Amino acid sequence: MSKIYSTEELIHILNEEREACLKGERLNLKATPAVGNPVIDCFLKPEGIQKFTAYQNFKATIHQYQKENQVSGVLEREITVKGKTLQFPFVNEQLIALPCDFEQLKTAKIRVLKFWHEVTAGMDLYLSLNSGKDYRQICVEEVDAIVQRTEWACIWKWEKSSFLEMLLQLGWGQPGEAGDRRGWPQSGSENIHAVKPGQQPIC
Repeated sequence: MSKIYSTEELIHILNEEREACLKGERLNLKATPAVGNPVIDCFLKPEGIQKFTAYQNFKATIHQYQKENQVSGVLEREITVKGKTLQFPFVNEQLIALPCDFEQLKTAKIRVLKFWHEVTAGMDLYLSLNSGKDYRQICVEEVDAIVQRTEWACIWKWEKSSFLEMLLQLGWGQPGEAGDRRGWPQSGSENIHAVKPGQQPIC
């Protein structure tokens, strides 16, 4: 019986392949940068498109391997804020979530949100707009409304001396496609930033 690669091994394989593609060791020679607009086409470099396409094709093969062999895309993350620690599952951005992974993410959402409310109490909340370039201040009730229409949650933090920023990503669909418009509308997310009163989000 052939060996089934683990989640960690697949991530390692993908990282190595990405490096090889960036170095130009892997190219998809069939990929063309032409979009049909002469003004845009003159700025697109064929080699860059060929590197990118080679990696995307390889990643799609890994995703198919995950489905066929039921290899989870989930890893555990640990975060500590204000003396409180949370462990929660998240999907590595290079992998896909299997149906069983979504069940794990949905179950963990309650714990993630409880932790978020505890550590961000009294902080100013901002909703990311325009792919994170702009922010609009919101209230807890607005966050709760977003929570109702999402499937899973993830937390990050940026902390140094007197600055603390917490990011709550509330998403649906494939986490790897939720951070940008690639998977819209099947996959997507809203990002809520929490900062100390009077401060602004930087991430």
